[in-house]
Amino acid sequence: MKELVKSGGLAIDLASAFDASPNPYVLLTPDLRIAGVNQAYLDITNSTRAAIVGRPLFAAFDSGPGEEAPENVRQVRASLERARDTCQRDHLALVKFSMARRLDDGREVFEDRYWSATHTPMLDDDTGEVIFILQHTTDITELQRLRERSAAPERVGALDAMLGGAVLGRAEQVQEDNRRLENERNRLIEMFMQAPGFVAVMNGPGHVFQMHNPAYAQLIGHRDIAGKPIRDALPELVGQGYYEFLDSVYSTGEPHEGRASRVQLQRTPGAPLESVYLNFVYQPIRDASGKVIGIFVQGHDVTEAMRSAERQKLMIDELNHRVKNTLATVQSIAMQTARSHADPKTFAEGFQARLLALSHTHDLLTRSHWEGADLSAILQHETEAHGSQRVSANGPLVALAPAAALSLGMIFHELATNAAKYGSLSAPDGRILVDWGLADQTRPRLELAWREIDGPPVQPPNRRGFGSRLIERSVRHDLAGEVELDYAQDGFVATFSIPLDTEQGR
Repeated sequence: MKELVKSGGLAIDLASAFDASPNPYVLLTPDLRIAGVNQAYLDITNSTRAAIVGRPLFAAFDSGPGEEAPENVRQVRASLERARDTCQRDHLALVKFSMARRLDDGREVFEDRYWSATHTPMLDDDTGEVIFILQHTTDITELQRLRERSAAPERVGALDAMLGGAVLGRAEQVQEDNRRLENERNRLIEMFMQAPGFVAVMNGPGHVFQMHNPAYAQLIGHRDIAGKPIRDALPELVGQGYYEFLDSVYSTGEPHEGRASRVQLQRTPGAPLESVYLNFVYQPIRDASGKVIGIFVQGHDVTEAMRSAERQKLMIDELNHRVKNTLATVQSIAMQTARSHADPKTFAEGFQARLLALSHTHDLLTRSHWEGADLSAILQHETEAHGSQRVSANGPLVALAPAAALSLGMIFHELATNAAKYGSLSAPDGRILVDWGLADQTRPRLELAWREIDGPPVQPPNRRGFGSRLIERSVRHDLAGEVELDYAQDGFVATFSIPLDTEQGR
């Protein structure tokens, strides 16, 4: 307002010209607060600058809870918001307000006055953002009253022609058309707001958020982004290419589409960035002349679909790996059993028993979706055929990874089979004691002892059979552990020391 303009050799102060205008003017911020007024506005509202500057324009018309604002207030607000949101001048042909007027005797009365209003957005030269809205009003009360006083139908046309009533009639028709357009616009916005995908409208080269729906708000953690350029509203996008995509769409007018595009967003205040996958389209918005004035954003969050696809691929890869490992185990069992059993009948019996032991452990792992199995459950599965009262288990809960579970299942099967044939389980009163614990909590190891008591005297084997070879190979090769087999005369003892690496053998 302090700017000076040269005119006919005279320097005119724009602020003085603004204040001297006989028509009321008010300058508003984008949130419709009064930033400045001229003297004519103060005169017709019987106000002072100190009383109204900084206050919401419609503060005097605030409705109570559950009450709607008067129709004239809704008309003016809608026109101002159109000017702000579209960055285009908006006209209000006719609106009625009751204004206070002080009589000569000091009494204050209210009278209906009719106004025509023009709302002009003022844009920032650099960002294209609306920084102010100028409201210019003209008092057309006398003209409207002259029209209303003409009751004879035959006189209306002539009077309208003399007084500009036809112009007013056309203006009122335009205003009614604008109301219908506003209703259609509101219905369209309602559709956007209820859309299952995220929607946003950005304005100008700075990509200022004009509107966004709840799905978009949820995507970005319900931040306050209205009226902000995207670089201020979503600063974490720097370096991810999305600013550049928007700039390109605005400058070229060509849409941009992203499929399963990875973006890192801050979903909650102060939280670390989260990876989100989006299908989206940036579509240019053009004005009547074809110039790009904004960008329409529409898309869907496909993060869960991407994660499901990744999990499915991981499961398929894991299944392939497990099938290969299982087939290799079956092949090894077949070869080792064949070496130890020349007779086909005994081979079939031994081979079938070992496959059943393998399937028992598979059953346990399947119940846990192959996330692992408990040591005591595996031990119980492989020894329950010999009677639960004959095998005493003592140790803490130990969750085994799938590979370790399979290997220990086979080991327990071989130990139980050997005990039933030659060891303590071959005698009526023989028993087995299995004790285990965890050592070195930083890099935990399973320490387990299998002891056979009250069985027949133990005779050390003349040669290493398949069972002992399978045990030693499983512990040292598959589990990267250590094993000691002691054929003491009063009872066989096997001790194991196995590292518990949850990723081992996957």
